Amino acid sequence: MTEVTRVPLQPIAKGSLTKLWLAVIAALLLAGGAAWAAMPEGVTVDVVREGQGPHPAADDVVFVKYTGKLADGTVFDQSQPLPIPVQGIFPEGTPLPLSDMIPGFREALVQTREGGQYEIFIPSESGYGDQVPPGGPIPPDADLSFDVEVMGFMSRPEFEQRVQLLQQRVQQMGGFPGAPGGAGGAGDPDAAGAQDLPEGVPPQ
Repeated sequence: MTEVTRVPLQPIAKGSLTKLWLAVIAALLLAGGAAWAAMPEGVTVDVVREGQGPHPAADDVVFVKYTGKLADGTVFDQSQPLPIPVQGIFPEGTPLPLSDMIPGFREALVQTREGGQYEIFIPSESGYGDQVPPGGPIPPDADLSFDVEVMGFMSRPEFEQRVQLLQQRVQQMGGFPGAPGGAGGAGDPDAAGAQDLPEGVPPQ
């Protein structure tokens, strides 16, 4: 256990010891669970398998494998593997820039850790509310749930640097396999790093 101080404590006034312990507990809660205080009302994160390490920041890019469901169990969205021909640049999973996500999803993801698996519930008011495209898979005022596996995360600047690295590697390889003018691929190298956001977690 880490030693907090080597300086002996001076005698403390009667009644102040309780206040001291309350202050210590409050400091520990702030240090270990500051992100939880920001959770929108009604959003829940249930741990299926806890991950390790730090939590993502609210402006990080998180790589996840996920399934989004409506209250009746209907799947409205699912992550797809990225068509990236160069291994080792990005983690597995779909990259989600948290700053562009709906509030409930963003605040839930900052509670997670790499390698963890979670069940997330987002009430309508922290999701899309009635602001959904007509005819889309998500009806107005729908509560949402997500099964999420966190594969990794990184800062937005690091993500953008890796996109540039990917572009350089792809150019060296002659393009994505199947691309016009290349070794035949899935199109513009920009598409790998700037993939459309999943239908269930679009920009606000």
